[in-house]
Amino acid sequence: MKAAPFAYVRPTRIRDVVAELAAADAAGGGKVIAGGQSLVPVLAMRLGRAATLVDITSVDELRQVGVVDGELRIGAGIRQRRVEREHRGAVPLLSQALPWIGHREIRSRGTVCGSLAHADPSAELPAVATCLGATIDVAGPDGRRQIPATEFFTGAMATALGPCDLITSVRFPRPQEGEGFGFGEIARRHGDFALAGVAVAVRSDGTEPVRATVTSFGVSDRPQRRELPEKLKAAVAAAGPDASALATHLREATEDMAADVVTTEGDPSGSPAYRRRLIATLAARELVRAYVASQSRRTS
Repeated sequence: MKAAPFAYVRPTRIRDVVAELAAADAAGGGKVIAGGQSLVPVLAMRLGRAATLVDITSVDELRQVGVVDGELRIGAGIRQRRVEREHRGAVPLLSQALPWIGHREIRSRGTVCGSLAHADPSAELPAVATCLGATIDVAGPDGRRQIPATEFFTGAMATALGPCDLITSVRFPRPQEGEGFGFGEIARRHGDFALAGVAVAVRSDGTEPVRATVTSFGVSDRPQRRELPEKLKAAVAAAGPDASALATHLREATEDMAADVVTTEGDPSGSPAYRRRLIATLAARELVRAYVASQSRRTS
């Protein structure tokens, strides 16, 4: 199939992007395109259509990336592969997640902010942003605003963006002393949509965990974030430094969490019960990995 006919514009300033989106909204709807790795297949299969495509690749302000005030700020025009290559150590959880996204060729075109805007329930980056409490910067007809990632995703491929809004950047907090991270997912093949996955952040004070955040994806209509510091603390007290024993003690807690977060009705690739087992196993494993990493960051 081919996409339905559309107009194409390529503004060079953010305010012009917003103006083009407003004009397109009045004429039937516009879509922002940067890498096109999510949008083009949707248009080609006519699962969606746009009166106008607004190409943002010529907006210089959207091609900035770097650490500012303790955050990694990634502009809307920045490709995933560039972050993967040039900013590998800035945000460890982001670095762990990026290699799981599609294949290298996909990451060479796809943008970080584009994945957030698309909000696929099986996507890795929305889960990372939710887990870390990232901030999404948005420009719209009423000016600029900041939206916490925990409030940004509202459903399957649905966000808090209005029809004339543009993500200008996302800001991921850099790690602090005593923080460790873990990321894991299960897919039929590497690069396929995740059947289930978790992004995990743990912060420790000495040997005692004081934060344990698990964000699940691929099992609901949006990333599901849960806090398990007391469960992790109890497991550490019971298991001591043995990682294998710690994972065993965590299984009951992660099974309870999985029963809560898995809301998918299932598909030929996996039933809800199967996905609950995946989430419980992944969460226990990555909590241990993140906890061990948090100890290493404290003592290094």
